[in-house]
Amino acid sequence: MRIRIAAILGTTALALALPACSPGATTQPVTKAPVARPQDQGSDDSNNHSLSSAALAARLLTDHDLGDDYTLQPEIPTRHNEVTVLGCPALGELGDEAAMGGSLGFSRQAKASFVHDDGSSGEVSEELYSDTAARLSTGAVKIFDAMTGCPVYQVLVDGTAIDVTTQELAAPQLGDEQWSQLLTFVAGGRTSTVKQTAIRTDNVLLVLSGSPTLVELHLDRALAKVTAAR
Repeated sequence: MRIRIAAILGTTALALALPACSPGATTQPVTKAPVARPQDQGSDDSNNHSLSSAALAARLLTDHDLGDDYTLQPEIPTRHNEVTVLGCPALGELGDEAAMGGSLGFSRQAKASFVHDDGSSGEVSEELYSDTAARLSTGAVKIFDAMTGCPVYQVLVDGTAIDVTTQELAAPQLGDEQWSQLLTFVAGGRTSTVKQTAIRTDNVLLVLSGSPTLVELHLDRALAKVTAAR
């Protein structure tokens, strides 16, 4: 099944894994603030009870929140428009709805990624999405069920084969709904492990991905910033 990387919970996990699995990959740090999508700069939409992208961007963690050891990374445009997923019918069943950013690709969103400058090359990425609570719940359940429904599968990216292992984890009892998983990517003799935890609180979905230690360390702080603005 050939799909585009647009499912909200799959994009960041794969992006974080690729640098470790691709020889010669590098990142260039910058110090710029997250930018909301231009079409969503307006105020909160009371008709569908979702927050604007600008409002979400204001709730993202910053390098100031995290400390001096963290550097904000630039938002890198997706270089891989298509990948091939082998051995996972559950992901294939998402079809074009996830691939084309339909009901699973919430338009109101904000993202930020950080690298931990302690020599470990640890990274953590935060994504915030907003829609009605029902749509967020349905979308998150559908994607997490698909991803954890295949404990082992393979992804081909630009001719590079990446073996993926997924493990559903017990999520912390936070917010209204919660999900968590551990993904291990192996390619070219290199291994990368990404933890991904999602918390829905009312009309906001928080997704924290990256080094397992960093995700566990900053999850409470990220959720507190999301809910403090209410």
